[in-house]
Amino acid sequence: MNLHTFSIAGRSADGKSFGVAVSTARPNVGSLVPFVGLQGAVATQARVNTELGRKGLALLEAGVGVKMALSSLLEEDPDKHIRQLHGVDTGEAFAFTGENCVDWAGHQLGSDCSVAGNMLAGPQVISAMAKAFEGSVELELSERLLRALEAGQAAGGDKRGKQSAALLVASPSPRLYHNLRVDDHGEPIRELCRIYRVVVDQSEQIRREYGEKGLELFSKIKI
Repeated sequence: MNLHTFSIAGRSADGKSFGVAVSTARPNVGSLVPFVGLQGAVATQARVNTELGRKGLALLEAGVGVKMALSSLLEEDPDKHIRQLHGVDTGEAFAFTGENCVDWAGHQLGSDCSVAGNMLAGPQVISAMAKAFEGSVELELSERLLRALEAGQAAGGDKRGKQSAALLVASPSPRLYHNLRVDDHGEPIRELCRIYRVVVDQSEQIRREYGEKGLELFSKIKI
């Protein structure tokens, strides 16, 4: 499947949590692009191949660095010229844009993040995303990723329009708001942020009623 989209893979300031936020003008992006674990995060897009996400994550979990892991997978991929693949691990970031991805297509590496997109309004989309992520280091990773998505959309986003968005985070301290999707909506990023706030509020209510241990029990989400 072709997904012309924009995404960010990020690492928390303490280097212990990893996540991907993504949006596109097609439905159900959250089931295809993001792959996260406690050793890193990977996003596969343009001509999506979910095996690249799965295998990339497995290599990270085995201790292979993200640059080596994703580069080796791309070397074996006959369709790499129409792929975008990027990610972060505990110490570095990597991004690749195939030469035949639909314009505008490109990527950028930032402090603790990689950003990539194709069929975008222009390079300002990914620049705005990296800037928003790097400028919000005091916030929890999931909120930083959402701010990056908002900045990318404000800068023009996917030039075809908007339909779906997703947030996926792996953390030693998982939370209910670390795994959220909007599969079909006229304003998917806005709706994703609204749902995020609802679930954050619910999490705080659980903390008040059941304490930190109760919140940990309720927050063992599937990634």
